[in-house]
Amino acid sequence: MDKGKDEMVGEEEGTQRENGRLMLADGLAERGPKSLTSGSGQQVSNGFTTSTPQSPREGPGTAASSGGTASVPGGGTGSTVPMGGLRTLVVQQTSLERPRETWSKKMDFLLSVIGYAVDLGNVWRFPYICYQNGGGAFLLPYLLMAVFGGVPLFYMELALGQFHRSGCISIWKHICPIFKGIGFAICIIALYIAFYYNTIMAWALYYLLSSFRPTLPWTTCTNSWNTANCNRYMSSDHNVSWSNSSTSPAEEFYTRQVLQVHLSPGLHQLGSVSWQLALCLLFIFTIVYFSIWKGVKMSGKVVWVTATFPYLVLLVLLIRGATLPGAWRGVVFYLKPDWEKLLSTTVWIDAAAQIFFSLGPGFGVLLAFASYNPFHNNCYKDALLTSSVNCLTSFLSGFVIFTVLGYMAEMRQQDVDAVAKDAGPSLLFIIYAEAIANMPAATFFAIIFFLMIIMLGLDSTFAGLEGVITAMLDEFPHILVKRREWFVFGLVCVCYLGALSTLTYGGAFVVKLFEEYATGPAVITVVLLEVIAVSWFYGTNRFCNDIQVMLGFYPGFFWKVCWVAICPCFLLFIIISFLAFPPEVRLFDYHYPPWTTVLGYCIGVSSFICVPAYMVYHLLNARGTFKQVLYISTTINVMCSFLFKASFSSYSILLLHMLS
Repeated sequence: MDKGKDEMVGEEEGTQRENGRLMLADGLAERGPKSLTSGSGQQVSNGFTTSTPQSPREGPGTAASSGGTASVPGGGTGSTVPMGGLRTLVVQQTSLERPRETWSKKMDFLLSVIGYAVDLGNVWRFPYICYQNGGGAFLLPYLLMAVFGGVPLFYMELALGQFHRSGCISIWKHICPIFKGIGFAICIIALYIAFYYNTIMAWALYYLLSSFRPTLPWTTCTNSWNTANCNRYMSSDHNVSWSNSSTSPAEEFYTRQVLQVHLSPGLHQLGSVSWQLALCLLFIFTIVYFSIWKGVKMSGKVVWVTATFPYLVLLVLLIRGATLPGAWRGVVFYLKPDWEKLLSTTVWIDAAAQIFFSLGPGFGVLLAFASYNPFHNNCYKDALLTSSVNCLTSFLSGFVIFTVLGYMAEMRQQDVDAVAKDAGPSLLFIIYAEAIANMPAATFFAIIFFLMIIMLGLDSTFAGLEGVITAMLDEFPHILVKRREWFVFGLVCVCYLGALSTLTYGGAFVVKLFEEYATGPAVITVVLLEVIAVSWFYGTNRFCNDIQVMLGFYPGFFWKVCWVAICPCFLLFIIISFLAFPPEVRLFDYHYPPWTTVLGYCIGVSSFICVPAYMVYHLLNARGTFKQVLYISTTINVMCSFLFKASFSSYSILLLHMLS
């Protein structure tokens, strides 16, 4: 070797990783992926090649092929081999870090993401918002908000998680350390959601168990929970007179037997815990625990059932609903466009909020799921595919719901809007349950419908808790990685105990409070900060270079504009609209008093406060002048990025090109 001519030209900016392997390549961050080809080389991460390890009979000076490179494995040592003027030194470093878990199959990941994005809101919220905001005309603002706001955020989180291979807490040391409080805020929000979201599944389980009877209990007025106002009002019941004080048997079963809200005057006096619902929720959390305790390899198998079964049921219910008398009335009511509604800002606010909460960026789930992908997985196609499936599912659910509502209107000889007056869970547990009860083979349809509701909810719960688990295990690996089962058990117990207030007689009031105040505004604000941190502090160019390293192509101008400007404006629009037009919260006949609004905002702020609190903590504990600390806290230079990534790698390969 002519040492006088040796020259190192590897650069830090080409740092990259694939499943625990780090590679430094010449100028990659500036010019994107390129290929160094050798005759016997094997393709490795980001288009580079590395030579096949030498066999025992090959000497250290033997080239694999002319003009190629050859490496000598040697337990962490390296050697250089002359290869037609180009010399390569390969240094192998073995780390004691455990290799990161990955999905067993690509389909496990896709079904998990689809199962997370497609939840109960697709079934009850989208159809209601669609007909309330102009029917078919609502699809225009909905699609615009999806294209310019929802999908770019969805794509951004998948790319971030896959490149940095970290949960929502530890990922910030790669991006912008001072914003690490965002990760803690996301975890607290996920806990709040688990406190109330699973209770809705407990209600569905109660309905499911009640469906195994010859006569469904919400079809008659002769039960112990019924009142004198109960009337079974259908067109075939000619002797029944319906008044403003009348209630249907389905409504009384839901409010007086399942929820028992008549035993609670309001949030100031919730009453006792319903032991029936407590047992139902315990069963739900038991399923959740044994589905996620072993990691994504276990949950990835469960979603093959929980994510696909709802589509089978939706198809069956759509076919059945389309054959019912009056179904066309519901479809016309659902899709008839009212173009004048587009002049109302409420329509655009609802469209933005619906697409945001439907796709679900900002909850840490997409970061967690993508972090278990292979480094070169095409997350761009995944984002487009899964977000499209989610939007189409919402649209399909509208037909499933409104064909049945049209049937109810026909049987009651009423207008569809009179039947479809309820939104939220009441649409499923009162209106749809009553419609099913009046169909032929009512027991069968009731069983599969409430099974579908449970599975839609389970997918989202799996995802939400996995986001928390991944974040905590990545942040405290030496403590929690080997104790994952116990940590998951403790987390599930905390979620169950936190949900006890929603199982009381006034628990439905608590669910509504959490849904309106505790999670929505907080998570939108957190995502706004996340987009700003990634686009403005970490830098859109650097983020696009990361994507180029992973996928082999540079994101287009459209995506850069969305991340830098449109997405922040999209989120800011939702936040300002919420503050300017706070929702009037009511449930059944209970109007929430002003102090409950203050309580709701306090719960929401309790999660968001983690962001400024961590900023203060980080600045106070860092060394150096304030200017130095602030610069380091908001900037990750190339070498720091390399060091952070190296701590998680199992192998690092340093390519030093030398001229002979």
